[in-house]
Amino acid sequence: MNVAQAIRAAAESLSATSDTARLDAEVLMAHALGCSRTDLLLRHMSDGAPDGFDRLIARRAAHEPVAHITGHQEFWGLPFRVTPATLIPRGDSETIVEAALDACAAPDYVLGRVLDCGTGTGALLLSVLHERAVAQGVGIDASPEALAVAQGNAEALGLGERAQMVLADWTQAGWADGLGRFDLILANPPYVESDAALDPSVRDYEPASALFAGAEGLDDYRVLIPQLPDLLMPGGVAVIEIGHQQAQAVGQIAADAGFAVKLRLDLANRPRALVLSQESRAIS
Repeated sequence: MNVAQAIRAAAESLSATSDTARLDAEVLMAHALGCSRTDLLLRHMSDGAPDGFDRLIARRAAHEPVAHITGHQEFWGLPFRVTPATLIPRGDSETIVEAALDACAAPDYVLGRVLDCGTGTGALLLSVLHERAVAQGVGIDASPEALAVAQGNAEALGLGERAQMVLADWTQAGWADGLGRFDLILANPPYVESDAALDPSVRDYEPASALFAGAEGLDDYRVLIPQLPDLLMPGGVAVIEIGHQQAQAVGQIAADAGFAVKLRLDLANRPRALVLSQESRAIS
């Protein structure tokens, strides 16, 4: 069986468990061949299918995420190592990076210090640092294993000297002692309702501590957002990821903490991020 035939058969077998069966099959075939997906499609479709491809497909058929099988995920055009200790960076979260860069886009503005709350793989922080060459960043996470992944990603991207990873839990008193103040704060906190029905590829493989936040999915917002004013420099901005049905609830938490709130939509036109500033209390 050649590569093209193996991909076709794999996509058919994955169609019952994946909405992206053909893409999954191509990515896993490229991984098995040790090449890029582009090279696969241009140069290897008539080659013989490699040993081990069937085992990769079997793992995906059991709902294991493709990113866990390959060990990496692209985000903001950059490669990030992922493990079961971290959430897999998702394209929707690029909205947070876009909003953050827009908030710092004035021609005479130089971004200084960036804080990423719940950094995971470091995707948000490192993407912003990649775009702002003089910025310095701190990524915090309550998971030592996640911090190790984030530090490795920082070094692999050549950002190790500008990114510091710190063990910290915003639900614990004194967690921010010594961190100082920041021009920009990023956060993708847990926001899934505790009884939410999730795809097995998420529920069974990604860390629950990074997903669930109480019955309404709001517990971490209620703890974190009121602490942000003490961490922001005058004129600083925070960009917070939200679930697509949480804009009003999280916006009110932010307004109660003294923030002006602006909503950002993702590419599917769904609410995805709130941009918080301290200029007024209006929600728009």
